[in-house]
Amino acid sequence: MWQLWKVMARSSAMLRAMGLAVLVLLAGVGLLMLSGWFISAAALAGLAGYAGGAVMFDVFRPAAAVRGLALIRTAARYGERMLGHDATLRAVVDLRGAVLSGLSDLPWQRLLMLRRGPALARVIADTDRLDGLPLRLVLPGVAAAVVILLSLLVLGWLAGWVMALWICGCHLLASGLSGAWGFARSARLGGPLDDAESDFRSHALDLAAARDDLLVHGRIDAQIAQAMAAERRAGALADEIEATERAVVAVQELGRLAAMVGALVLGGRAVAQGALDPAIAAMCFFAALALSEAVAPLRRAVGDWGRIRQAMLRVAAVLEQPMPRVRENAGNPVPLVVDGVTVGPGEVLGITGPSGAGKSTLLAQIAGLIPPAGRGIILGVREVQNWPEDELRTVLTLVPQRTALVAGTLRENLALAAPGASEEELAGMLAAMRLDHLPGGLDMRLSDGGAPLSGGEARRVAIARALLKRPAILLLDEPTEGLDDALAAQIMTAIARYSCDVPLVVASHRRCDLALATQFIALD
Repeated sequence: MWQLWKVMARSSAMLRAMGLAVLVLLAGVGLLMLSGWFISAAALAGLAGYAGGAVMFDVFRPAAAVRGLALIRTAARYGERMLGHDATLRAVVDLRGAVLSGLSDLPWQRLLMLRRGPALARVIADTDRLDGLPLRLVLPGVAAAVVILLSLLVLGWLAGWVMALWICGCHLLASGLSGAWGFARSARLGGPLDDAESDFRSHALDLAAARDDLLVHGRIDAQIAQAMAAERRAGALADEIEATERAVVAVQELGRLAAMVGALVLGGRAVAQGALDPAIAAMCFFAALALSEAVAPLRRAVGDWGRIRQAMLRVAAVLEQPMPRVRENAGNPVPLVVDGVTVGPGEVLGITGPSGAGKSTLLAQIAGLIPPAGRGIILGVREVQNWPEDELRTVLTLVPQRTALVAGTLRENLALAAPGASEEELAGMLAAMRLDHLPGGLDMRLSDGGAPLSGGEARRVAIARALLKRPAILLLDEPTEGLDDALAAQIMTAIARYSCDVPLVVASHRRCDLALATQFIALD
């Protein structure tokens, strides 16, 4: 939780929201306490005047204070709602960015197992659910603790420590015991509830997507039954969580009742002994009533805790991924040996063979994406499988046949590999890849996947991005697929010029791609 909170509390807006949350509760408790004292003192003064005594009672300053606290409470409540939600939305944005960054640092083997749609949906769902961390837990919890502590000090000063400890202790004890039980029960139910709802969505989507097949094979009734069973299971778990909330509220109400009754008994005894002013005793009774507002958010916190906890566990697992270490020799040549063939700086290894011979598989093995399967692949002085994942990615870059471009401008896509590259460097790389004709140049906007670029244009953007990264080893899979021979030769010449001091491995069946190769590995 602390790791998540550090990410979500980066903005100073969270501190301002926390301060306003405390101010709202203080104004509310102070308003009820002052109102109780004012009414009681005015009544006592009226009784004394009715009995014939001369009583001077200032009604203006207490009345002004009551109105002032009411205005402060209203304004602070509005500000706390506005700033609290603004700070929470900013925190969710920061958290989502941190989670996506953590996902990008996962080992390639794990990334390949993630399907983009479900993984992205899980990230969005979990980070959205974590807006309850500040709104339901942290802000109300801190505000309640501060207000109860200040109330303890004020009541101890005005009415004595016995009265103060009784009132505040009843609320703390009831909320602490019921909260500990409620949080534990909610944590136990949250995971199964998530699983049940996920099962229902899965069965319902399968029912919609494969309705005809299910109907043909006579399985549609069974599919409906599975979906409804998951729905009933989710409903039963939700009912248990709601029952837990009601039990927490019941214990809190008992604590408030005990605090109020104790305030009456202790206050009446102290007034009878002449040790306490009757108006102060009345104020203590209203304080016992008012402090219930400070602990009231506990019910919602208990109800949401199970799901928040599950989201926290999943998100924390991503945030704990180690950040890649930047190697000082990144970009310097690293000798490569593949099946006894050594590729040194400036040399080009051509991997040839018909379609389906395993050219892409061999490139993936060199890149460390799949096990070498008995091949001898050595980078520098270590076998590829013995390289740490983060170091391997800073040394070696693979441009596969299917390129991945993100929604945004061409400039943003290229800057992923070289954030510090100048405008001239980016434009020069586009020109080298014969992409300077594109409308808008670096400001051309792409949708997810690279549209409206053609397949050949998208591949050249990916090659330009790889060259800007200046890797120590560059791997290219069918780099000029779809281009005519003349343009393909120009592209390969530009690639060789920009990567002249590093080993280059090209897998292709085209002669123009392999024209500059100094060594070959032929696959059957």
